[in-house]
Amino acid sequence: MADKKEILHLQELAYKARRNLVELCGAYNGSIHMGGDMSMMDVLTCLFQRTMHVAPELQKESERDRFILSKGHGAVGMYIVMALKGFFEYQEICETYGKLGSKFGQHPCKTRLPMLEASTGSLGHGLSISVGLAASARQKGQTHRVFCLMGDGETCEGSVWEAAMTARAQKLGNLVAVVDRNKQFMTSFSEDSLVMEPYADKWRAFGWKVVEIADGNDMAQVVDAFDHLPDGDSEIPTVVIANTIKGKYISFMERQIKWHAGSLNEKDLETALKDLDAAFEKQRKES
Repeated sequence: MADKKEILHLQELAYKARRNLVELCGAYNGSIHMGGDMSMMDVLTCLFQRTMHVAPELQKESERDRFILSKGHGAVGMYIVMALKGFFEYQEICETYGKLGSKFGQHPCKTRLPMLEASTGSLGHGLSISVGLAASARQKGQTHRVFCLMGDGETCEGSVWEAAMTARAQKLGNLVAVVDRNKQFMTSFSEDSLVMEPYADKWRAFGWKVVEIADGNDMAQVVDAFDHLPDGDSEIPTVVIANTIKGKYISFMERQIKWHAGSLNEKDLETALKDLDAAFEKQRKES
């Protein structure tokens, strides 16, 4: 179990990641998928800093955990969290992001970054790739886990549910799907255009163990959920549904459809940084 000191440390890392993302967005001449990056930042931070057995020095280790970012448009958020883990230099991301020939594209590319498990961005494919990785690990007698982070919007696609059926049929208890359930698509709120509820029951109906996080932007709840995952040698795959807020902690961005992607002008940048500083100061006082 994580104590208050560890929770605060993870909150600080998530705060740093969000601040780095905001600063990059303020400097980048183009749009960045800010909303969804902000909603998943606490989950990403917990996964890379605490839950998953991953580190730069473990890249060739067969028993390191595998991670697939199925919502590939959130790549820059992943890059920044991985930089805080020591995989990359944040400055290199800032200097090269989105440029021709850069390792840090708007979607992750395994050719450029060989420590990744797959190139992603075409939504609805990540869980299928993860099922293959988990099945391969079982066949080889390996004990590591496979984690797949999806957006709730992409779970509208049939390929996700085909993969879900296969994972249960293959008894892949070493597979953990994580859904960033921010309830927003690119151009609408999810329940306004395609009713997804009862969402957790759909996963249960496909035979999965369901772990729900009431507030996926509350680090204590996130840590508690991942600390109590079923054993990886079980026969039932797990889905963690993290209920989050798109654009979390930025006043003009939270739950705003237009902030699926965008860029920050000087005034927006100043406001966003102040909002993040205030949110972290509040967390420190409450811890």
